[in-house]
Order: sequence, then structure tokens, then C-alpha cells
Amino acid sequence: MVIRIREATSADAETLALLSGQLGYPADAPAIVRRLATIAGRGVVLVAFDPQGKACGFAHAEPRHLLIAEPFVELSALVVSENARGSGAGATLLAAVEAWTREQGIAGVRVRSNVLRERAHRFYLREGYVEKKRQAVFLKQLHIMDGKA
Repeated sequence: MVIRIREATSADAETLALLSGQLGYPADAPAIVRRLATIAGRGVVLVAFDPQGKACGFAHAEPRHLLIAEPFVELSALVVSENARGSGAGATLLAAVEAWTREQGIAGVRVRSNVLRERAHRFYLREGYVEKKRQAVFLKQLHIMDGKA
């Protein structure tokens, strides 16, 4: 199956919202449009299309520059629609992210994957990724007043 990849636009918002929900992160189209605008210029969102031209997945990646590590690109999200899994769309998206990473002059891609996503873990291992560590994730919701934390 030939999968075509292109950068996401705001016109893709409804589809991206549906796919985000399949990944377990519900969103609506206006939220996706707002988030795409924030990502523009910092990272990339790529959309995969099947041979019939139907969107079947997306990947979001952003460069990370940390004091404690060499620069890397973080694959923040990769999802393939439930009916297109196993079609090669995920591998094609991942290859496109890796190509984009090289274009940025960065030599590594980092992926975080929930410990429950065993199928995703097998996918990344097949694609040449190595598990480096397991960790806990902590979040504190902050109240924002007048647009400032």
C-alpha cells in the first residue's frame, strides 16, 4: 500500500481530532487548530493518506534542546486509524519524522510510550528503537489568571 505524507494544515483539524481521540487524547477541531498554530515554526505535524486519499494517521514531532543532553527530536504523538493499522502507515510516518529530524541537523528521535501500549512497543523495537528507561510522569494543574500562570 502506498502511503502519502504531507504536513498538516488547519483544514485537517477534524480528522486530527478524531485520530487524537483514537490515541486516547480527545480533542475537538478548534483545539486542534489552536494547537497547530502553536506548533508551527517549532515542530511538525505530518498526516498520512491511504491510496484512496483518506487520512489514516498523523505524527507530531518537536526538537528538544536540554542542558543535560544533546539535542533530539521528541515524537510527541503517532497514531494510525484503527482500520489502517498494519498497513505500513505507521512505519511511513516514522520514516518521515526521521527524515525531518535529519533535515533539522539532529541525530536522534526519542519516543515516550505508555507502558500499557505493548503493540506500540513492539512496533518501535521493529523500527530499530531501543528501550532506554521506564519512568513515572507527574503533572500538576496550575490555575491561570489573565493568561499568565
